Amino acid sequence: MTAAVSLQKVSRHFGPIKAMDEVDLDIAPGEFFAMLGPSGSGKTTCLRVIAGFEQPTSGHIEIFGETAEGVPPYRRNVNTVFQDYALFPHLNVLDNVAYSLMLRKVGREERNRQAEAALELVKLAGYGERRPGQLSGGQRQRVALARAIVNRPKVLLLDEPLGALDLKLRESMQEELKSLQKTLGITFIFVTHDQGEALSMADRVAVFSEGRVRQVGKPEEIYGKPNSRFVADFVGSSNVLPPEFVERVSGQRKWASLRPESIHLNGEGILSGTVISRSYLGSTTRLGIDLNGTRLHAVVPSDDRVPAEGAHVAIDFPQSALHLMEDEA
Repeated sequence: MTAAVSLQKVSRHFGPIKAMDEVDLDIAPGEFFAMLGPSGSGKTTCLRVIAGFEQPTSGHIEIFGETAEGVPPYRRNVNTVFQDYALFPHLNVLDNVAYSLMLRKVGREERNRQAEAALELVKLAGYGERRPGQLSGGQRQRVALARAIVNRPKVLLLDEPLGALDLKLRESMQEELKSLQKTLGITFIFVTHDQGEALSMADRVAVFSEGRVRQVGKPEEIYGKPNSRFVADFVGSSNVLPPEFVERVSGQRKWASLRPESIHLNGEGILSGTVISRSYLGSTTRLGIDLNGTRLHAVVPSDDRVPAEGAHVAIDFPQSALHLMEDEA
């Protein structure tokens, strides 16, 4: 099957800075694909290279089997949704959505029909006469989505589109985006620095760091089986355990990842330590535990059995929860 987007050894350098460094990716048609990483990791540059806003320094790009490097953005069958929405304040919502159709010389009646259909998909039917300034942040985001999908591109690129929204609205929009992607059946490539967004929305996730892809896999693979210390620490804030500690508890001298929720507190634990921090998170409480110089975090249910700071505790965890990592970086 031909990939929706294929990057083969793609690099983008800005002088001595390697914003992308020989990135290999194959993204399937109809896939919701997330590119995750901290600021400066290369994920947004990668999105801009796919969109055509940046040209690669080296490497090869294909979009549905067609060479993309050197092809301008308007000739690629992709559309981009930006974090700042980029709506025209002097146009009403309907004309904002229909703008690209107008540039393509689509007649007014037909472009308005298509724009209204796009607004209905994003649950904004009847909002066509309003101006962007009369809308909430979430509504403006929906208008930007409608404008991006009105041409029915084969690939939709989303550059941290939910970053400006408050937490509750962001969570609601995550569900709506996933539902919209299933309805349209087109490829979504979503850039975010938010691990929760990537894990909850994507079919697969690529984790970026220093211009390189560190790991690609399904969310449960990225979270449960990180291939490196960076991925383990960045995705879900795992306990990254040094080889000497791991050797004591497993007999194997390797770096390992242990998720906080896998740690149990009980009276007959294999290790003992002291609670040095306690953070209430609602239904759970996050504990910092010192084990003779090795610090662990555990997440436990918030109830009257949560130990206080300074308390001595015994901890245990299933050996299957200890994920050994081949890559030390």
